[in-house]
Amino acid sequence: MSSIPAPARNLHYPESDGKPIGETDLHRDLMTDLIFALKWFLANVQAYVAGNLFVYFEEGNPRAVVAPDVFVILGAEQRRRRTYKVWAEDGRVPAVVIEITSKKTSAADRDIKPALYARLGVQEYFLFDPYGDYLAPRLQGYRLANGAYAPIDTFPLRCAVLGLELRAEDQALRLYNAATGERLPISDEEVLARRAAEAARHEAEIRLLAETEARLAAEARAAEQSARASAAEAEVARLRALLGRKDG
Repeated sequence: MSSIPAPARNLHYPESDGKPIGETDLHRDLMTDLIFALKWFLANVQAYVAGNLFVYFEEGNPRAVVAPDVFVILGAEQRRRRTYKVWAEDGRVPAVVIEITSKKTSAADRDIKPALYARLGVQEYFLFDPYGDYLAPRLQGYRLANGAYAPIDTFPLRCAVLGLELRAEDQALRLYNAATGERLPISDEEVLARRAAEAARHEAEIRLLAETEARLAAEARAAEQSARASAAEAEVARLRALLGRKDG
């Protein structure tokens, strides 16, 4: 007798494979920095930015899964998820994927994932090798055309879907607003910028307070001098009136 497959609703979709988020501190930091920068840039856009999260793309098949290092799904709500199931999200798939290549992932990043991402409909696929050990050049980009990826040959490398430029700077991958040339901040820079803005605001408030106190003091001195002058004038007038009565 043939076995009856379990209903899809009873299938288990794991949330983790037990592997670390990145092979090195640098890989992990690059992922978190890129995710922060993309969330910052897309704060006013309906988009889901995440990374190292299981993306299941076939209902009823827990083996049909991929976990991009960094990805953006346009039109999806930015909220915390345990996994991402394409069929539960109106069929939305990542529009952009960034893989941080390492010794463990370099072969899959080059030879396996491109075909999978193309089949899923990922519009742009980027690879970055922070140490330059496995990719030449160490930053590469591909755009989907007629069901297959074609290299992006612009410099700086441009993500047309998001309107961003990708640049390798030392061992970091930094994102720039293609329209303004502004470099997107990472979390540490955002904290420093916020602290600097708070310090500047505090200094401005102190200056304003000092200026206000100086103005009020000057107004008080002017009022006191005016009162004294008025009193003196009144006294002179009184004395003149008194002398006038005596002369009369």
